Amino acid sequence: MADAQGRETNAGGYQCHLKACKLGGTVNPSDARAEVRGYTVSATQEFLAKWEADGGAVFHMECWQILSDLANRSKVTNLCSKEKSLVLEAEDTAELHQSMDSLTADATRIARMIKECKYPIAFTGAGISTSAGIGDFRGIHGKWTNRDKEKDHGSQKEGKAKAKRNVMSLRPTYTHEALLKLIEMGYLQYIISQNTDGLHRLSGIPEDKISELHGNGFVEKCEKCNKRYVMNHNHRLGPKDPKVPVKKCEHCRINHRTGRICPDPKCKGYLMNTIINFGDNLEEHVLSSAIHNAEKADMVLTLGSTLKVSPANSLVTMGQTPVKLVICNRQITPYDDVCEKKDPSTKAQLGCRVFGDCDDLMRVVMRQLMDAGQLEEWERGREERCQSYDGRRQN
Repeated sequence: MADAQGRETNAGGYQCHLKACKLGGTVNPSDARAEVRGYTVSATQEFLAKWEADGGAVFHMECWQILSDLANRSKVTNLCSKEKSLVLEAEDTAELHQSMDSLTADATRIARMIKECKYPIAFTGAGISTSAGIGDFRGIHGKWTNRDKEKDHGSQKEGKAKAKRNVMSLRPTYTHEALLKLIEMGYLQYIISQNTDGLHRLSGIPEDKISELHGNGFVEKCEKCNKRYVMNHNHRLGPKDPKVPVKKCEHCRINHRTGRICPDPKCKGYLMNTIINFGDNLEEHVLSSAIHNAEKADMVLTLGSTLKVSPANSLVTMGQTPVKLVICNRQITPYDDVCEKKDPSTKAQLGCRVFGDCDDLMRVVMRQLMDAGQLEEWERGREERCQSYDGRRQN
């Protein structure tokens, strides 16, 4: 099988990169593990790990902790300075996966919280779409990670390059569909998303049940009458009128006009994409709806976000006191400690912090919230749903 970084591994799972691994060498898919990437480095005999050419490696969680502890010691250790630097950089973007047994236990508790809470909402980031073929931003091969490494170390080797997916071929993941099902079942009340890929709306999430903070690549709005239109193509695609003039945004200096004209014959204004670029302000009505629902929330299910972008990240702690925050993400976030807070009266942990893939978590959550027959029927309907998605992504 191939690991998350695209390298061939043995049939039983991943190969631990720590030379002195005492756990048998093989990292099984159900084991707790760390997938990391430092920077391009030549193989060195004195290194404690067998780093790949691009600085990547996979470790048992225990083995990674050994390296991490050595790198963070102030006194001289048996970790050479070059490898210490490599480990410290790899820590910044390390993707952590707890064991499947541990994840299952957490998912069971999260499902119980969803049942018991009165106004649970979800907050989603790029991590829920990676299984659809969309790259993330801060993962070990994320857009910003690659940019930072190139800035610090020059052009970097990346092993096997991942083929870019055609935006029109992207389809909702298990997590997207699970969130819609939870809304339909009355468990989930609202979704706040940082994603612009349009997969939440494609999955069937109603417009009044979601705030897409950073816009939607498949929704355009008229700059004159403000009407919004859901398109079956991305804003960069589709027919364009060459007579539509370019207009650079005063905030981001990018042209938001899509080259199309408002279909309303009484208007004929120019259509714009709804993407929020760096420098742009969030749309007021989108943010206000997000704040309104965030303040009502007694539980926030955060999926696939490092929670580093403001003001979006502040929404996850705006809810009822004491806040019950659940985070599922491969990397650490600035809000992890909030998940560990205790109820002042019962001393029980309020939230839950899960390290792993969102699809893995949601599969177990759905097993807890649906009976076996319902779950089987719903999961079997994936093929039919995909046909429906295809119909809404055709020109």
